[in-house]
Amino acid sequence: MTARAVTPGTPFAGADPAQAAIIAEPSGTVVTYAELEARSNQAAHLFRERGLTQGDRVAILVENRAEFLELAWGAQRAGLYYVGVNTHLTPDEATYIVRDSGAQLVIASDTLADLATTALADPAPAPAGRLMLGNPSQGWENYESAASSQPDGPIPDQSEGDFMLYSSGTTGRPKGIQRPLPGGPIGTYPETAGRWLRELLGFTAGDVYLSPAPLYHAAPLGWSLSAHRSGGTVVVLERFDAELALAAIERHRVTHSQWVPTMFARLLKLPAEVREKYDLSSLRHAVHAAAPCPVEVKRAMIEWWGPILFEYYSSTEAIGATSITSEEWLRKPGSVGRPLLGRPFITDDDGRELPAGEVGTVWFAGAREFSYHGDPGKTAAIRDARGAATVGDAGYLDEDGYLFLSDRRTHLIISGGVNIYPREIEDVLLTHPAVADVAVLGLPDDEMGERVVAVVQPEDPAGPPSGAELMAFARTKLAGYKVPRDIRFTDELPRTPTGKMRKHELRQRLATADRDLPFLG
Repeated sequence: MTARAVTPGTPFAGADPAQAAIIAEPSGTVVTYAELEARSNQAAHLFRERGLTQGDRVAILVENRAEFLELAWGAQRAGLYYVGVNTHLTPDEATYIVRDSGAQLVIASDTLADLATTALADPAPAPAGRLMLGNPSQGWENYESAASSQPDGPIPDQSEGDFMLYSSGTTGRPKGIQRPLPGGPIGTYPETAGRWLRELLGFTAGDVYLSPAPLYHAAPLGWSLSAHRSGGTVVVLERFDAELALAAIERHRVTHSQWVPTMFARLLKLPAEVREKYDLSSLRHAVHAAAPCPVEVKRAMIEWWGPILFEYYSSTEAIGATSITSEEWLRKPGSVGRPLLGRPFITDDDGRELPAGEVGTVWFAGAREFSYHGDPGKTAAIRDARGAATVGDAGYLDEDGYLFLSDRRTHLIISGGVNIYPREIEDVLLTHPAVADVAVLGLPDDEMGERVVAVVQPEDPAGPPSGAELMAFARTKLAGYKVPRDIRFTDELPRTPTGKMRKHELRQRLATADRDLPFLG
């Protein structure tokens, strides 16, 4: 294949064709802008050849690697919805997403062949075919062979597509989040993340963006594509490893990066000599989102990296957003900031707007349009008569209009008639040196209605702290009614790759398998 120079009318019109568009670590794979232009064009032609037209869907079951972004750009240019499928799902879960999304074409990598083949044993979910990167399994076609014969110039009917991703499924089956298709010519995509990158964080052509999280999630994918539209280089970690991330920052002179709080926690747990041996001076902004960041973790990161942390609060639904700089956060510890998109307000259970300082459900007025694919009931349930929308988070606004999150409303524990927010307890227990991770939830209690239970992942599974020790530690920082009555231990807690706790799964384990999570209080 001869790489075509980047020309006007492409998403990368301002980029140097010889510049690295994608660098994958630790493999060292490099894709230039000329190669990304050619390969994404070939993907778009292939989609058209398979009968996919504007508004159709292609499912991508591919781990973090350069090809994921090539395929995403091909679908974007062809006006398609592209569905990133979580590579850590069970076959049943993956099948559900492919079927529910209505994907006509599925592309998987050979390293995920077992999952892909089991999930798609019935060819019906993919009427336009099943293509596999690398060595194809039986019943799959080789993607590279199919794409390499396609032209490497733009398809004649280019138009902007969009990703259609599924919520993390922290409370049950994930929901496909579908925004109205942009449709317009290439270069007209309404990229919120791109504006934030360029206007708030000063990202320009030649800057380098590090994406250490899975590309099948909204923020890593959306921000990576925006970095390309801005003429930057995207460094993709093929797997997250704390030291590898630091090495990538130094090696590629990364200027911007995006993290989730669990990554910060793992970075901070590196030995001091490891943390100090890497030159991170190129890093101008470290963005974080996706899950609440414990106050002490964020404070420690600012002390280490300086006031370069930029936090935003939003959701895959993108109904609204807030943001906060490090300087603001140091004045308002724990806040997720002031409005960036839409206007947040707080209501009680009866829908009455609450004054500053009172905890309730977080809503955004002026919410963007979207729908849960195939589920108008769920779509309608998150909106009110004013057109505002909520994803069910609880929090409050202070007198200066800064938003503070308490927890998900679905995680609220009511014990003895008192509201208890698990996140506050989790943030305290995480500061104990013997605790690697923790989840707090309520279990039925005949006397109190619910009792507070903490499930702890110890730093050293062979020598966990005692439940009594952790309870005593919690009592030094929390009111007595918030201290867990049960402390249980497990080798690993069920988190999504973006750091969200799958509490419904944990609750099921607690209810049905006490022997796997023994009470050690």
